[in-house]
Amino acid sequence: MSEKVLMKGNDAISEAAIRAGCGAYFGYPITPQNEIPAYMAKNMLERGRIFIQAESEIAAIIMVYGASCAGMRAMTSSSSPGISLKQEGMSYAAGADVPLVLVNVQRGGPGLGNIAPAQSDYFQSTRGGGHGDYRCIVLAPKSVQEAADLTYLAFDLADKYRMPVIIHTDGMIGQMIEGCVLPPEKTAPKRDWTAGGCANRPGKQAIHITSIDLVPESLEAKTKARFKRYETIKKDEIRFEKTNCEGADLVMVAYGTCARVCLGAQKLAQKEGIKLGIFRPISLWPFPYKELGTAAANNTPILTVEMSEGQLVEDVKLSAYYAGSESKVHLLGRSGGMIPTEEEVFNKAKEILKK
Repeated sequence: MSEKVLMKGNDAISEAAIRAGCGAYFGYPITPQNEIPAYMAKNMLERGRIFIQAESEIAAIIMVYGASCAGMRAMTSSSSPGISLKQEGMSYAAGADVPLVLVNVQRGGPGLGNIAPAQSDYFQSTRGGGHGDYRCIVLAPKSVQEAADLTYLAFDLADKYRMPVIIHTDGMIGQMIEGCVLPPEKTAPKRDWTAGGCANRPGKQAIHITSIDLVPESLEAKTKARFKRYETIKKDEIRFEKTNCEGADLVMVAYGTCARVCLGAQKLAQKEGIKLGIFRPISLWPFPYKELGTAAANNTPILTVEMSEGQLVEDVKLSAYYAGSESKVHLLGRSGGMIPTEEEVFNKAKEILKK
């Protein structure tokens, strides 16, 4: 049985990536994710793997693309403005069906904003972010343990579906220290489609990996095939957690740090005899529309709690719509690096229930 250790969230992400078989990491410094490149600089090299501090965020994502094309499990990380710079490379990877893992430890925005925790990159992550028709699997941890577990899982999902996977976390999860049981070491799987795999092909025919296709009919066919794969992901890879939603007076919907805050609000409500449920999407894409619609049955009011001015709330409204529910969806959004308090959430819930 593995021993539980105290780790900072960013360090747990890093160690989990190494144990998942990450053979190459490329990054660039930006707060509040700097512990990730610092950890990788030391530990990747000590394990005989590749670490490069790139000259920019743009260079880092293209290096990840190249390493993955050569057959390695590869990762990069950044915080919000840096992720914006990586979007062209993410689109390239999606268009060429190249797996990679990207970690976003979010901070307040837009622009340079500040270095405080935020969740305002939700649209960027769940709607693709770069140009063209594509999706990324998006996983949102609420603890240091989940930060490790979901990073470990991300590499397998990236390889399974040949696509980018995003760990969508924030500065609070990245910086906090908690107990964590680390996953076991494993060997990265061999890829027969990579440029490095041409040595095993008859006549050693070269493998060409690219996202460009100048024939419209051909590009459309590839895109439609990719979206057919996305339908499989929407069926098989939905992840969520719900707490006391059955018979709840109101259901709170939140992920990451805000889900932790909602747990505190739930305890405050119990003291006053009010039943608040919590629905936490873990996969932000694919989003658990059906499951949330079921959790908020009987037109139960819904309170979306997020560290943005309203992005997650759009998917929450879609969940109610798809379920044919008449539930009213409310928003408690904080921005600029502000984190809602337990009391603030509980008071908002009471305000809604009085109406």
